[in-house]
Amino acid sequence: MVALLTACSTPTLPSNVDRPVTHASKPAPNAPLPQLTQSRKQKENKAGANASGFMLLSGPQMAYGSRLALIENARQSLDLQYYAIHADASTERLMRAIADAARRGVRVRILLDDFHGTGRNALVMRMAFVPNVQMRMFNPLPGDRENPVSRMWHAATDFQRAQQRMHNKLFLADNVMGVMGGRNLGDSYFGNAESNFIDADVLIAGPLVQDLSRSFDEYWNNERAYPVQSLIEKKELDRMRAEIAKRDAQSDASDGGRAVNAESQGMASPAPESRRATAARPQPPDGEPRPGDKDAISTEQRAQVWDMKALDLKKAPLIWANAVMLADKPGKIPAVDAEGKSDPMTAQPSTLTSDQPVKTLRGTAANDSLPGATPTSSSSTPSPTQSDDSVVDGLISLIGYVQKDLLVVSPYFVPGERMMAVFKAAVDRGVRVRILTNSLASNDAPVAHIGYARYRKQLLKNGVELYELVSDPSNLRAAFGMGSTGNATQQAKRVMLHSKMLVLDGKLTVIGSMNLDQRSKLQNTEIAVLVRSDRLSAETVRLIEPGLILGSWHVVLENGDLLWKPPQNSDLKEETTDPDTSLPLRMMLQIIAPLVPDSVL
Repeated sequence: MVALLTACSTPTLPSNVDRPVTHASKPAPNAPLPQLTQSRKQKENKAGANASGFMLLSGPQMAYGSRLALIENARQSLDLQYYAIHADASTERLMRAIADAARRGVRVRILLDDFHGTGRNALVMRMAFVPNVQMRMFNPLPGDRENPVSRMWHAATDFQRAQQRMHNKLFLADNVMGVMGGRNLGDSYFGNAESNFIDADVLIAGPLVQDLSRSFDEYWNNERAYPVQSLIEKKELDRMRAEIAKRDAQSDASDGGRAVNAESQGMASPAPESRRATAARPQPPDGEPRPGDKDAISTEQRAQVWDMKALDLKKAPLIWANAVMLADKPGKIPAVDAEGKSDPMTAQPSTLTSDQPVKTLRGTAANDSLPGATPTSSSSTPSPTQSDDSVVDGLISLIGYVQKDLLVVSPYFVPGERMMAVFKAAVDRGVRVRILTNSLASNDAPVAHIGYARYRKQLLKNGVELYELVSDPSNLRAAFGMGSTGNATQQAKRVMLHSKMLVLDGKLTVIGSMNLDQRSKLQNTEIAVLVRSDRLSAETVRLIEPGLILGSWHVVLENGDLLWKPPQNSDLKEETTDPDTSLPLRMMLQIIAPLVPDSVL
């Protein structure tokens, strides 16, 4: 009762917040990253002046190493935009490296969705107090960050705003190189936990990064972004850190005495520290995603993080191609009033953004059309127009141009009526449509599976091919090169899909933060890049297809009923119900399914 009363009396969000407007700087020609980008573009590029370089990051070590490389080579700026940054071993090293970069004069801006900014993960906010680092929280919820009842109260009393989150993921260096895709920052995204995500992102070099920076600036300078200092004081974060370290020490003592270094939970203290392989006990990530890890981070996990090497950007194989960025407007999320309540009247249409109206691929000639379009000498390249409401809507429109083959990877897949119609129309005109998503067993959010399951039979009747990820790592074998998880996960207990990609007619690759579900369409803000390249598309297909064959259940209809066919060369058997799941879980989802609309899944 005391906790509830405290929650109800918690002050609302601050008003008259000072948000100095800043923007991405023009790349300095003498800095290492601009020099490297320009040099490689001159030597390797055959796609035109506006082309950018792309490298698909096919595993967690490569994904981690690319970010380390960007930090180490940055001289002007580092801009990070994320839905979740978890306070664990992997992120600890990244934040310490970023603090080192700030000390050598790099301007750092970190924009983080507020939803996970509670408990141990709130310690990431200490970065805001490192010199030359600025940090803002997007769409914050009022309430005590240590009191879950308080946060739940404010989420319940403004449910709509609590549901709408900034889901974008960007890691940009010197406005000339960056990494984007579906991966948040944390152990489970870098193959360093008991439960790990098969994820994918892409390294980008060249002019497209400036488009990504413009999107970052639009969010950074938005009224929904609150400087950390306006939400919490450093002394409060220091007190929280001390309390968490004390609880960890007590828990470690009861479990056999593994020591906990209190400062190791500081997420980049201003002074460098020794790299002691001490154990820590972050709580499992909350919300999306939720791996379910309950054990402490091991000495081996922390050691693996420090053993990871930065990617050699000089040798990274880049594919030069024309591309376009699609990004929701921050106004997709309503602003808040003086009492911290959402104001739906302030919501703006979520148009697609770029430095130019989105009519053609960046640098694409008028006669170089998208898949399925018939080029003419007077027509421009068909693409999503600004009349579409969101990134997901734009991609749905784009599917209408596919002529032969569509490959979709979406961990949360809730098609809805419009998407269902688009997929059916594609199959009817002869397109092979293959969709890979999570099985119920591999889904970290079982409730989200409801929205997919209610469309599953009709998708199969319409001629769509469905594949669901096998959750047991021992049955993944060599599948999913993009999901190789490194040394620490040889004993992993669970693998979950988190990649978000599309390949259209083997010509156009889409990588981004969006799921093909109603939450990404209606609630969250998202970002994606569309790359026109036969080479990149072929490389992406080569990474995905073995996973369909060797690492996924093939769902089919047999006599009107669902049948799960096991991966090739596995010891699994055919199943007639969701594999590797319990009867109580399946029954519970069936009971609550009528109560859960697609719009919140």
